[in-house]
Amino acid sequence: MRWRRLVRAATVAATIALAACGPARDAGWLGTPDRLAPGINLYRNTDETLVANAGPVAIFLVRIDPAQARLASVLSNGRVLDAELVGDIARRHNALVAVNGGFFNRANGEPTGVLKVDGRLVSDSSLARGVVIIHSPPGGPVSLVFDRLAAKMSLSFDDGTDVRTVPIDGVDTTRERGRLMLYTPGYHEHTDTAPTGAEWVLGGEPLRVREVRVGFGRTRIPDDGVVLSYGGTRLPPALMALTVGVEASLSTEWRSAFGVPDEELERSQHIVNGAGLLRRGGEILTDWKDEGLQADDFTEGRHPRTLIGQDRAGRIWLIAVDGRGPDYSIGMSFDDLQRLCDRLGLTDALNLDGGGSTTMVVRGQIVNRPSDPIGARPVSDALIVTPR
Repeated sequence: MRWRRLVRAATVAATIALAACGPARDAGWLGTPDRLAPGINLYRNTDETLVANAGPVAIFLVRIDPAQARLASVLSNGRVLDAELVGDIARRHNALVAVNGGFFNRANGEPTGVLKVDGRLVSDSSLARGVVIIHSPPGGPVSLVFDRLAAKMSLSFDDGTDVRTVPIDGVDTTRERGRLMLYTPGYHEHTDTAPTGAEWVLGGEPLRVREVRVGFGRTRIPDDGVVLSYGGTRLPPALMALTVGVEASLSTEWRSAFGVPDEELERSQHIVNGAGLLRRGGEILTDWKDEGLQADDFTEGRHPRTLIGQDRAGRIWLIAVDGRGPDYSIGMSFDDLQRLCDRLGLTDALNLDGGGSTTMVVRGQIVNRPSDPIGARPVSDALIVTPR
């Protein structure tokens, strides 16, 4: 009996010792980290079993203690319009680590999904695709929520007889004929529009119409307001009563696939879009039709990938997988990413923009090999990590 008690005691002690040392996977397949700062570690891995022995692979992983670092989304050049290299973004913000963020239009740098930066929605979407919602309070740890999210804005104002609500067709994006767009100070100094429409300058608290400009473009966006822009000089009846001095309000309609409350989405500092929510709350997701993704080369092919995830211990992972180099790294399919999630014990994971955009910068240097022939690709936004 005494022997059994000793065995049980030894087993408990060994279990406690293993737990104190962290998961065994850190010292095994993952390798020895480069400790960048307290709570921030960089790993490099070339384990070919992650791609089912199909070829070589190169993976760069940063593990972050959410209590010892800040995580934020930032725009290229501080604006929506145009793009910037991840390395330049990292240097401007004095970031220890940076990776490329959401999907964007390569022609002009405009994001193509939901994007919220510093508490302001700068890109909307009617399609609910995967996102990561970032809360980073000054005095507390970073927390992440993963979702499939759509967001559309609307304008409300009193037309003299009733309160009128007008849907906004796009936020901080290229104007189209017959559509109403909203431009925020995050877009650019001006609306970058041709003189073939009508634009309303709104400012102050509450918002009021300061100026109506018909047949003009490139309207300056006020720091304390927004500009509404309609593609065409013949205004629809709904906008005829929007004259100088009229008070107006803006609201966002959120559509969450997993029931994240509107209040949480409103108070979040950052929301970054992806394409392919791989895991949420421990559930493995394998169907992305709701995100407009089919079982095709995007999901089944092996490509460079950028991933954000969170493990069972609450630690945050930023991951860059190189690809399109048959003698160096072939990249990963969604199935391969799921295998990587298993190895890391991720409960939540989102596929961010990848391909030629996949870039990881550490201490001001690119650590991976971007697949574009010209090297690193300018991107619309990035995720940056700074130590507390």
